[in-house]
Order: sequence, then structure tokens, then C-alpha cells
Amino acid sequence: MDNEDIEGGEEEFRAQLGRKYRPVVAHDRAVLQMSSMDPGSTSDSSPKNVKIDGKENMGSDAREGSAPDNLRVNGSERDSKLELFGFDSLVNILGLRSMTGEQIVAPSSPREGRDGEDAPITYGPPKPSDVKLGTLMGVFIPCLQNILGIIYYIRFTWIVGMGGIGDSLLVVAFCGSCTFLTSISLSAIATNGAMKGGGPYYLIGRALGPEVGVSIGLCFFLGNAVAGAMYVLGAVETFLKAVPAAGMFRETITKVNGTATPEPIQSPSLHDLQIYGIIVTIILCFIVFGGVKIINRVAPTFLIPVLLSIFCIFVGILLASKDDPAPGITGLKLKTFKDNWFSDYQKTNNAGIPDPNGAVDWSFNALVGLFFPAVTGIMAGSNRSASLKDTQRSIPIGTLAATLTTTALYVISVLLFGAAATREELLTDRLLTATIAWPFPAVIHIGIILSTLGAALQSLTGAPRLLAAIANDDILPVLNYFKVAEGREPHIATFFTAFICIGCVIIGNLDLITPTITMFFLLCYSGVNLSCFLLDLLDAPSWRPRWKFHHWSLSLLGSVFCIVIMFLISWSFTVVSLALASLIYYYVCLKGKAGDWGDGLKSAYFQLALRSLRSLGANQVHPKNWYPIPLIFCRPWGKLPENVPCHPKLADFANCMKKKGRGMSIFVSILDGDYHECAEDAKTACKQLATYIDYKRCEGVAEIVVAPNMSEGFRGIVQTMGLGNLKPNIVVMRYPEIWRRENLTEIPATFVGIINDCIVANKAVVIVKGLDEWPNEYQRQYGTIDLYWIVRDGGLMLLLSQLLLTKESFESCKIQVFCIAEEDSDAEVLKADVKKFLYDLRMQAEVIVISMKSWDEQTENGPQQDESLDAFIAAQHRIKNYLAEMKAEAQKSGTPLMADGKPVVVNEQQVEKFLYTTLKLNSTILRHSRMAAVVLVSLPPPPINHPAYCYMEYMDLLVENVPRLLIVRGYRRDVVTLFT
Repeated sequence: MDNEDIEGGEEEFRAQLGRKYRPVVAHDRAVLQMSSMDPGSTSDSSPKNVKIDGKENMGSDAREGSAPDNLRVNGSERDSKLELFGFDSLVNILGLRSMTGEQIVAPSSPREGRDGEDAPITYGPPKPSDVKLGTLMGVFIPCLQNILGIIYYIRFTWIVGMGGIGDSLLVVAFCGSCTFLTSISLSAIATNGAMKGGGPYYLIGRALGPEVGVSIGLCFFLGNAVAGAMYVLGAVETFLKAVPAAGMFRETITKVNGTATPEPIQSPSLHDLQIYGIIVTIILCFIVFGGVKIINRVAPTFLIPVLLSIFCIFVGILLASKDDPAPGITGLKLKTFKDNWFSDYQKTNNAGIPDPNGAVDWSFNALVGLFFPAVTGIMAGSNRSASLKDTQRSIPIGTLAATLTTTALYVISVLLFGAAATREELLTDRLLTATIAWPFPAVIHIGIILSTLGAALQSLTGAPRLLAAIANDDILPVLNYFKVAEGREPHIATFFTAFICIGCVIIGNLDLITPTITMFFLLCYSGVNLSCFLLDLLDAPSWRPRWKFHHWSLSLLGSVFCIVIMFLISWSFTVVSLALASLIYYYVCLKGKAGDWGDGLKSAYFQLALRSLRSLGANQVHPKNWYPIPLIFCRPWGKLPENVPCHPKLADFANCMKKKGRGMSIFVSILDGDYHECAEDAKTACKQLATYIDYKRCEGVAEIVVAPNMSEGFRGIVQTMGLGNLKPNIVVMRYPEIWRRENLTEIPATFVGIINDCIVANKAVVIVKGLDEWPNEYQRQYGTIDLYWIVRDGGLMLLLSQLLLTKESFESCKIQVFCIAEEDSDAEVLKADVKKFLYDLRMQAEVIVISMKSWDEQTENGPQQDESLDAFIAAQHRIKNYLAEMKAEAQKSGTPLMADGKPVVVNEQQVEKFLYTTLKLNSTILRHSRMAAVVLVSLPPPPINHPAYCYMEYMDLLVENVPRLLIVRGYRRDVVTLFT
């Protein structure tokens, strides 16, 4: 290795010390020292020569060359002295690639790599990007340009005349407070991490989830598209006012209300507005197709005429008393100020001209809706986050500065306009700002046209990109047509936006369009405030915004302001907009693809789950609140087909244990082996099992446990699975029908051990025999559900039968309860007691009492001819042979009788008794329940000190010839109650 490869590395490091921001690189002194330190040395800290190879190579760790001072860091290759720390890749650690929170191939910040490709880790100082804007040009000026628009020029004086100075100040303060609070919430969210494209959609979606983000994002897209139409109509109306000869149709004549001598007032024709509006929209679309670079170069120049025109307006107001530009303009007079202080709401025609027979009746609420578009545009800076030098600083300062500046401008303008012109002039002169401007009206006309065209251009540029950002997230398949590759222009989305804009231009009425825009923007602002409120209230560890001047109460107040303004403007428009957002939300939930963005709602669910878990406490749940939480034992007694993680019918049975699908199931499987060796296999198996559970539409979670054997694994599961009162309370598994057929001699001990573990852990047990024939949700069953209620189980068997009836497959069945009694017992009294008990439990079932002769009476006459007698005799023979072999082995070794590694005590008479009891129960089941849809019977506990083999023989005899059987054992508590 040549030392010249890195000559000058230390000098480069020293040259970079003065920089404010510099990522950790491989040439850093700390890295060089750590990579070259000898194990026994503590004093030598001089950096050694290091060769950095940028290509990742996941090969073996090897040193190159024989010199101990040389180190090669190449992907996963590193010095053996660092292997103690277990670094997967030193280069990845230095680059912090694992800390982004997003896919590496799609960096979440411009500093992390190139868009749309897997950016390699670079060494040395970061390369500056092509476009980096500061606070002034990147945030303040775009926000100012979007906020100051057509409403200020051609509607603001009219608002002052209609509402008076007092109500106009309230309108400005109300709307300004709403956007100011929203700007605070936006500043907090925008400084909590890097932002991608999509602006407010990205912020809301990552805070409230993809469903809410897409629904509000699409409404915000519609608002931007309609706003483009509003700006186009404003520019066209101004042009036709300035050049009346350009009109192609006859202008509308309206008499002014309240004048001593009615005078004709001319307003542009609706058809002229439509024709010129369509032409201007098409021209703007061609400019948009030219690319965003051209727009970004031209857009700032549109602000100069706006500022110049505002300056000319203020100068004209100050000089109005001397120049006397129009009869109704008095200049700054106290009398005029007092006359215009109070409101004068009246009817107007659709063009805004006062008319006693007009169709539009104005009020304070309507003025709020008309003025609110004049304060929108605060999202312009956040939409350009990728082009900012420092988003954490520029967005809060620039957005709030633009909001406060424009609000102050509006307040000053209300006072000046109210003191400079009479109410009649304010209401009749639609372009009073041009009339009063100094030195001539043409300056205002040019300023209005250029500012509105610039704002329209921004809307037609931003709306398609917002739609493309929603489509690129791949949540809604219907939006796939609007997807674009990174760096490409969204042409199809632009066509769609132009189509919406032209449709609104055809309406031609500016005052009817603005309330629609208001609703969409207010909905978006409310979403931003709710996002900040939720994130601030939850205060998750990831919530660390750099903007500290925020509080959840301010965000909540801002959201309330947005909702109140919506209803103040028009409850009908509010209902329509909320209904539209709700429909989109429902459609996204129904058709959208699942996505996990780490949104605030997931954090809220987590906090709610923790609080609910703590509120449940550690005490036993009351029977009225008891829910079955089954632990589904997926590992079969045998083998399943390849790539099938669970028996197909287990999920169907788990659904049958829930009422209307409510409840949780835990699907568990056990892998034999060492945990360190099988950890990755367990993760893969867990993903496969979880996918299968979702495919079967079963609400549950998947868990894979690695253990030396099945018994040890299950014993750990039954002790530790679950939290608090959310631990599983029922263990569900398949009956091992194949153990004798396939000579699986280890199954009896494992099966008995699992049952004993459940009894010790106080877990109920449900063993399913005939699982292969268990019906799914589409296979309707007829007949009865028969319960052989032998021992007290807390009502679990009764509850399971009722849960089965709630499923479509069993809803046509009826329940029969069989009570086993001896012949000399009072069967009628027992039947009446059981009926009364079931009635109090609100359960409908037929009660049948069956008498069985006692063992002592039957032994005198011997076993009668039962259907399962052959199985009984075969079981007797097998047990006799098994016991004989066990005794012979014990005599040979000189030890006590041993079975399954444990000492046992065998009473052959007791074995015969157990066999005969199961024979009689099996015969009774076959006699009365041969046509039953499913049979439930109590599970006999394994006898103490009996061999597991004998217990399996008892169980085989019990389930003989019964096609579908549930063997149930309750636990030491009631799951049903008689009381309300």
C-alpha cells in the first residue's frame, strides 16, 4: 500500500475545522486514531496512514500488506482491533446511513444523496447542490408573493366599504390569527426533520397517517387548482377594466343603490371573462410545460411590480386631498373615517354591484370567506424545502415574517382606505386602488395583472407536483397515471390541473369561486394544526423540533379557528368539503395500500394501548368483561406442506372463538434448535406466519420461539406470553391423531406435558379433533352443537357454543346440553336446575340428562356390546404389552418403573376403569350426537403418576369414530355470569 494515496489528509482535516457544518468523514482525526491504536499503547495518538476505498465489498476481513500501521476500510472489511465492537460496516457507521429513517435508495434530505438513486457515501466535505436558497429568496418572497394577490387590489376596498373599518379590522385579525397560529404549527413540524416533496401533504401524512394525508392532500390540490382560476379571472377582469375596448361582448349595465341620481356602472361581460380566461390558462400551461427552472427564474420578478404598486397606492392616498383624483375620494379625513367605521351590509348582484334586488346578501361571515384567500400562501416556503440551505431556520422565520408583514399591511390599508374614500366610492369603484394610485392608474393595472399571473403560474406549477407526490407514494392505485420519475415534469398531472382550472374559469364569477378555495385551504390548515397538536401532546421521543415557540394549546386553538371560519363562511360549503374529504378517506381505507410512515396516529394508538393496559391492572377481569384470547399452537403433530406456516383450518377456528371478529389471537410456533443459529430463520418464519394470518383475515399476531425442544419452548411461552391482563387465557391445539399411525413415540409425553403445563399455568385448553374437516366461513352447517357437560369449567364450554352460533357457518344449528348422571340420581331435578341456569345466562339450549351405570355395577356384568368395543379391546392389549415391557425393563435394570424419564405407579385396575369410562362416554356420544355439527366434551386431566402412553390410549378411545370434536378444559375462574 502506498502512503501517497492519502497524503494531505490531515491538512485537509485542519482546513475544514472552521466550517459550521461538516459530516464525519474517514479522514477525521478521531477515526484515524481509533483505527490505528495499538492494544497495549495508551500514549501514542499520532494518526497513521489510512487508505479509504469507497467501493463496498462484503468480503472477509483481511489486512492488505504486512505493515501493521496500514489499515484498509472497505465496506465490511475493517481492522481486527475493531471487531470487538461488532461493526457491520465502518463506512456505513461514519455515513450515518442507518439513521435516516427512510429507505437508503430514497434519501429524506438533500444532504443524504441524490434523488431517485442509491447515493454512495462520499468522503470529505459535502458537495454543494445546484440551487440553495436562503430565508429571503427561498421562503419570505414566495410567501409574500402568494399572499399578496388579486383580493387586495380589486376586493379589499369593497370589503372596507361593505363591512366598515371596524368589521374589516375584525376580519383581518380573525383570518390573520388563523394563519399565524397555523404558521407556528407549520414551523414546529417542518423543523422536526427533513422534508420531501408534497409540502403540507407530506407533513400531514407523516403526522396523521396516509389516509388523512391523502384525503387532505387531494383537497389541497383542488384548492390550488381552483386558486389558479381565481388568479386568472382577476387578471382578466383587471385587463378588461383597464382596456374596455378589448371586450368582445356588450358590457353589463347596473344602477347603483343609494345614490341621489342613479348612474350606470359598467362591469366586464361574463363571456369576455370566460374567453380571455381560457386563453390565459392555456398560455400559462405552456409556460409550465417549459419546466420549473424557468418558472423559478421568472417568478421573483413578479414581486417587484407588486411592491411598486403598493407603494404607489400609499403615495396616492397621501396626495389624494391635493390631487382630487375622483369625486368620492376625500383624502385622509377624520369625518370620512367616522362615516366608514360601521358596517353597511346590503344586497348586490353577482358582480358585487349594490342592488336592492340583488341575489347576493352579504354579511360578516361572507366577508370572511371573501377575504380569507388574501391570507393564504403560507405553505409556499415549505413547498421549496428541498431548495433551501437550512430548512430548520428558513421556514419558521420566513413564513412567520411574511404572515406578520402582510397582516400589518392589511391593517394599515383598512385604516387608510376607510379614511380616504366615501362608502359609495368604496362600493362602486371596483378598481379604487388604481383610481387613487400615484401617478397614474396604469401602474396598478400592470401590477395587478403581473402579480395575479405570477400567482396563477405558481398555482399551476405547485398543484401538479402535489398530485404527483401523492401518486408517487403509491397509496391509491387510481392515481398511478400521475406518477412521474424523479426529476421529470408531471405532464399528465398538469393537463388534469389545467382541465380543472378551465372549468372554474368558465364559471366566471370570482365571488363564487373564493369560498370554495377558502374551504380547501382551511381544511389543509386545520390538518397542519391537528398534526402539531397530536405530535406535541403525545411528545414521542422522536418529536424534537428545533422551533421551540409552540404549544399544543396554540395548535388546538388554530384548528378550532379553522373549523369556526369554515362554518362562519358557509355551513353548506363546509359540509360538502368535509364530506368530500371523508369520502376520499373512506376510499383510501378501502382501496389504498397499507403504508407505515411512523405517523402520530400510530404513536397515539401506542399511548392509548399502554394506558389501557395499565388501567386493566393485574387483577382478574370480571366475567362480564372477559374475552377469549386464544394462544393458537401452530406447530402440527407431523409435517405441513412447504411454505405453509400454519394449519389452514386453525385460523378459521380462531375466528370462531370471537364475537363479530373482535378479539386478539396469538399464533405461536416453535423452532427446535439453538437461538443464535436459528434467529434469522425465526424472523423469516414470523413474517411468513404474519402474512398468512392477514391472508386468512384473522385479527392476531404471530410469534416464533426458538427452543431446544417443543416442551421447553411451550413451557416458556405459557409463562411469559402477553402483558398484564392481556395474556392468553386459552391454549388451542390440534389433537395428535397421527401419533400411532406414524409411530411418533415422542408425542404422548409432549402432549401430556403441554396439558399439565396449561393446568399449572391456569390456562384453559381447547383441543380440536377433526381439524381438517372444520368448516370455513362459507360452508354452512346444519344439525346441532352438542355439549357433554361433565365437570364444572366456569362456563367456558357454554360460552364457546354461543360464540359458534354467531358465525354464519353455524348460525343454523341448535345447542343441546347433555348432563351425565348415574341411574339412581334424580334426573328430572338435575334437568330443571340446568334449564334454570341456562335461562339466567340468556342461553337457549335443549337439556338432556343421560344415566350411566357406575363402574362397580358394570364390572359385575362385564362390558356390553358397544360400537367402539374393538377399539377398547385393542387398547387393553396395547396397554398390557406396554406395561409388560416397562416392568421387564425395570426388573432388568433393578430400578423402579420409569416412563418418559419419570417414576410412575401403575394400578392396572385403575387403568381398566379409566378405559371403560372413556368407552362409555364415547359410546354415548356416538349414540346421541352422530349427526351433530360439532361435539364439545370435557377434557379429563392426565392422571398423576400415569404413563403418558396410557393417557393417549384413553384419549384415543374417547375420540374414536367422532368426526369433529372439541375437547375443552376450563380454568379456576368463571367466564360467564348470571347478573347484569
